[in-house]
Amino acid sequence: MKFPDSYSGLVSLLYLFIGGNVPAQTPTVHQTENVILITLDGVRWQEVFTGADSTLLFDRTYSPDTAGAKKLYWAATADERRKRLMPFCWNTIATQGQLYGNRLNGNKMNVSNPYWFSYPGYNEILSGYADERINSNDKKNNPNTTVLEFLNNKPAFAGKVAVFSSWDVIEAAVNEERSKVYANSALEPVSPARTATDSLLNEMMIAAPSEFAGVRSDVLTYYTDKNYLREHQPRVLFVSFDETDDLAHAGRYADHLRILQTLDRLIGDLWATLQQMPRYKGKTSLLITTDHGRGHTPKARWKDHGTKTPDS
Repeated sequence: MKFPDSYSGLVSLLYLFIGGNVPAQTPTVHQTENVILITLDGVRWQEVFTGADSTLLFDRTYSPDTAGAKKLYWAATADERRKRLMPFCWNTIATQGQLYGNRLNGNKMNVSNPYWFSYPGYNEILSGYADERINSNDKKNNPNTTVLEFLNNKPAFAGKVAVFSSWDVIEAAVNEERSKVYANSALEPVSPARTATDSLLNEMMIAAPSEFAGVRSDVLTYYTDKNYLREHQPRVLFVSFDETDDLAHAGRYADHLRILQTLDRLIGDLWATLQQMPRYKGKTSLLITTDHGRGHTPKARWKDHGTKTPDS
């Protein structure tokens, strides 16, 4: 199957994986019964495919503890650097799955929306096409029907679609109000709290400091969604992480790498968890992507993205 060169193709793949209508030439025999879509906000292809960027890692403006960051993330070759930064991605996904978007090899994954920032990107990922009405990050309900809403309206998937996000705008992107898809975002508590774990997660959300407005810790988002996965076993799960983008906007490159490495480890933990659950083992596909890129170097506005930043 030829992989599409824009994010809109992810929706086509999602329909394929769960057995929806697919083109006649596409085989309909598949093992996937469940899909987990994961987004890493504002993560560049450069880090994924070549590891830490020396122009940022060795600049004290972006990595104050340059010596410490070098020990953690630097290696002589791109292959070593990327495995050090994202070991699950390169030791498991790269060997057992498929990776797209290495622009050094001419393999491009591009957004088709004209804005190159978050909400337009999430609309495109989830609805399958760009919409110029979605032209800000304002928390306004998405007028478009997402693939999540479409599936949630199907008897086989009703009540089996869920969304967990660190950024509160994601609940608007999936239009929780209209779609009736269960969405838990930012510091929203688990409700109702049925178990001791639910209550503990709620206590942690109250106690944990929120570093960025409208955003909770990605680690908290992960363990909240993992808890829901175990308790409710949804067929379609969308998990949206955010701190990679916020830390980049803040110019904190070493911290950006730290959370990216953490998310790689948590995705590995999620995959291991799925292999222990009969509902998911051998029947679940992960789709992992980002909503936009960002500048190539400090001079090329690495902290930023949008139409004024060509690389994004």
